[in-house]
Amino acid sequence: MAGVAGAACSSNVLFRSREVGNHGASMAPYNGLRPVENMQMAPTGSKLSGSVSTSASKLRTVRAKVSQTVSAPKREKDPKKRVVITGMGLVSVFGSDIDTFYNKLLEGESGISLIDRFDASSFSVRFAGQIRDFASKGYIDGKNDRRLDDCWRYCLVAGKRALVDANLGSEVLENMDRTRIGVLVGTGMGGLTAFSSGVESLVQKGYKKISPFFIPYSITNMGSALLAIDTGLMGPNYSISTACATANYCFYAAANHIRRGEADIMVAGGTEAAVMPTGVGGFIACRALSQRNEDPKKASRPWDKDRDGFVMGEGSGVLIMESLEHAMKRGANIIAEYLGGAATCDAHHMTNPRSDGLGVSTCIAKSLEDAGVSPEEVNYVNAHATSTLAGDLAEVNAIKKVFKDTSEIKMNGTKSMIGHGLGAAGGLEAIATIKAINTGWLHPTINQDNIELDVTIDTVPNVKKQHEVNVAISNSFGFGGHNSVVVFAPFTP
Repeated sequence: MAGVAGAACSSNVLFRSREVGNHGASMAPYNGLRPVENMQMAPTGSKLSGSVSTSASKLRTVRAKVSQTVSAPKREKDPKKRVVITGMGLVSVFGSDIDTFYNKLLEGESGISLIDRFDASSFSVRFAGQIRDFASKGYIDGKNDRRLDDCWRYCLVAGKRALVDANLGSEVLENMDRTRIGVLVGTGMGGLTAFSSGVESLVQKGYKKISPFFIPYSITNMGSALLAIDTGLMGPNYSISTACATANYCFYAAANHIRRGEADIMVAGGTEAAVMPTGVGGFIACRALSQRNEDPKKASRPWDKDRDGFVMGEGSGVLIMESLEHAMKRGANIIAEYLGGAATCDAHHMTNPRSDGLGVSTCIAKSLEDAGVSPEEVNYVNAHATSTLAGDLAEVNAIKKVFKDTSEIKMNGTKSMIGHGLGAAGGLEAIATIKAINTGWLHPTINQDNIELDVTIDTVPNVKKQHEVNVAISNSFGFGGHNSVVVFAPFTP
């Protein structure tokens, strides 16, 4: 079999199959990012001083002049436009309590186990970060709870827990202007169980046996809609679906609604429930998953030479994002500050990363620009780090491109313990990032037994580390070449 390479639910998948040679859509092995400065490519359609020169020396001169005129980055000062985090909620393989979730991460505990939700004995991959003992009592009424796809159940519980954490329970919300509070919780796959059940009914029994909930509980906007229906939140409401970059896209868009004055508060994040036959089978077909069935807890191993694919996870992670002015007026407890974010596209291939890494490195740089932060201020990266052959090194090389000196940076991979939550991954990892800011402790990246030589950044291998976070970034990338980065920092008035 030619071209065996890593795969991820991101722009990092390279299928372990035959190469495809049309239109640059190669699925051949990939050995990392080529530095942008080595590209033999001149800009098109732009004008510099009335003309475009293809001379390398002239381009360098122009770049030098531009760099001399760029002022130092400045963070947002307007309290109406500063965005702070006032609440967090999650559903995870470690339960729905945030402190328990983070303590498990700090302990380096793996949440990966053999699947028992369905009979996976005939599947070539039989393990995942499957959620067990999920409790929705007090958050979803019994009738709806029985009907809902787990994707929406996770969303409702995480969203409502985040609202309570922000002191925005039902009694408080009744006395607020709920037209100024929006919901933006996305998902990569949507109600996959509802969809699969509907198709099964159609095939086996005919269209008349399809449930009337088939369409509503399958479509990706329903998480935001149901949360708004339950809480009466009438502000901006929709979902974003950019595969495994989804949650970060939601944070970025939600913050911009606040900055533009369209909302005071946004409930934002991601949700996913794809640990079911169609989801697992689909990613097996992509040849994207680790096949370490004999030792599932060792399967997710970002940056380790023995990694062989990602491990599926599930859950939901939701933040309450609020303008500083509004938070101060209501006396909210401010957990951290969202400084900025960015979203870019590789515009290259459905699953493979760009060989020049331009999409990822540009996204990181744009997020810092949006945040008013210089690269030197960043000292923590919660990496996408899916445990794939190509993707892990591609991300590291992009980070090195932006951060010339990485000696003070710590970088870890949450997925090493909880698996890849797909559309929920960025939400869960944002919470891990904020807990790192709050506690001063970084969780380890577990299963770091034989780290790649090219990974020269401290990955917090196997044991937690104390680290005062100055500025943190959280990376998420998705199928289609979608790149997203968000920037968080401790709140200072």
